Amino acid sequence: MDELIAGYRRFRQETWPQQRALFEELAARGQRPRTMVIACSDSRVDPQMIFSAAPGELFVLRNVANLVPPYMPDAAFHGTSAAVEFAVRLLLVERIVVVGHALCGGIRALLEGTPPEAPDFVAGWISIAARARDAALRCDDPSARQEAAEHEAVRISLANLMTFPWVAEAVAAGRLALHGAHFGVATGRLVLLQAEGPAAEA
Repeated sequence: MDELIAGYRRFRQETWPQQRALFEELAARGQRPRTMVIACSDSRVDPQMIFSAAPGELFVLRNVANLVPPYMPDAAFHGTSAAVEFAVRLLLVERIVVVGHALCGGIRALLEGTPPEAPDFVAGWISIAARARDAALRCDDPSARQEAAEHEAVRISLANLMTFPWVAEAVAAGRLALHGAHFGVATGRLVLLQAEGPAAEA
C-alpha cells in the first residue's frame, strides 16, 4: 500500500494542480464521454494511455479477455452487461471500441486450458469466446494461433454487442458505431479489426 500512497501524493503534488480545473468542471457538469472502451484487465493494457485520453473522455470497462457476453436479462449478476447498458442508454455514447491485446492470459487459458488455481469463474467466463479457439486451431502456423484467437475474441464481443436490442437499434439508427482493435504490448501498435478480413494498422 505504501507505493500506492506515494503515487497518490505525487498526483496531488504534480498532476492535481495542473488538472484541477478539469476535475472541477467534470464534477460540476457530470461525465459525458463519447466513447466506451471495453478492454482487458491486463495491467499492461491501459486504454487511457493508449488513446492519450484525458479524464472524462472514455467510459472504460475492463474484464478478463475483453469479453462481452450475449444479451441475457435474468436474475444473475451481469457487470459487463450493466456497464454496456449504462453507457448506451444513459450516457448515450457514440461509439464502443473493443480492444484486445497481445499475450492475453485469458485467451491463453482458452487455448491451453484454465489454470488449476482459477477454477471458480475463469473457465466459465472465457467460454464466451469458445469459437475463437476453433479459429486459432485452423491456423497453419502454431505461433500465430494466440493472436488469431485474440482477434476472433474481439469479433465475438462485437457480435455479442449486437444481441443487445438497444445496441442494435442505436447502430441501425446511426447513433452508435462499434469498432474492434488489437494492441501489441511489445510493439505499442494498434490495429483495427473488421467483422471479417485482415487487420489494418491504425
